[in-house]
Amino acid sequence: MGRYILGVAGASGAPYTRRVLQQILELGHEVFGVVTDAGRKVLDVEEGITLTGNTETDHAPLLDWAQATEAPGKLTLLHHKDVASPIASGSFVTDGMAVVPCSGGTLGRIAHGISNGLLERAADVCLKERRKLVLVPREMPVSLIHLKNMTAVTEAGGIVLPASPGFYHRPASVNDLVDMVAGRILASLGIESPVMKPWMGPEPTTYFEEGS
Repeated sequence: MGRYILGVAGASGAPYTRRVLQQILELGHEVFGVVTDAGRKVLDVEEGITLTGNTETDHAPLLDWAQATEAPGKLTLLHHKDVASPIASGSFVTDGMAVVPCSGGTLGRIAHGISNGLLERAADVCLKERRKLVLVPREMPVSLIHLKNMTAVTEAGGIVLPASPGFYHRPASVNDLVDMVAGRILASLGIESPVMKPWMGPEPTTYFEEGS
């Protein structure tokens, strides 16, 4: 199975984090999670999950929140300041990384190779090793600075995937909208997931010519 990195920065979008984490673990993959201080605050505000920053004590509540306590995959939490962890080195091979959600500040630091901590360093490693990197910003509207940073990441080989759900699949709930974005994130990482519902075209329509 695969080995993936999931970063959580301080932008709105915690439900996307939960669904992506759940699916990667349910599909039997290994996940290295990195949650920044601002990311912990977002999880608390949006989802009511309180993390302390202690990777050992935060492990169980994070799995419970993701409804993945019985999942076959493995979650390893790493402290966001632990730049000596395995994912900080290019010699430690992973299959890709997603930052869900990705704040404007995190986007800017990754775009310019500025490693303020483990999250940015791991993203930098993915770019330099030509591995998949998916950044999921949600901020809107975006400034020219954001756009230039997105361009820089794209030119470096990363994927910028804004958390912008569509409505062509006729969502019946907020969860349907979350699944659409989560499915696209997983697909961009090369992970096949049941939450990804591809567009199959509109339902067939019968046309009648006048006079028939």
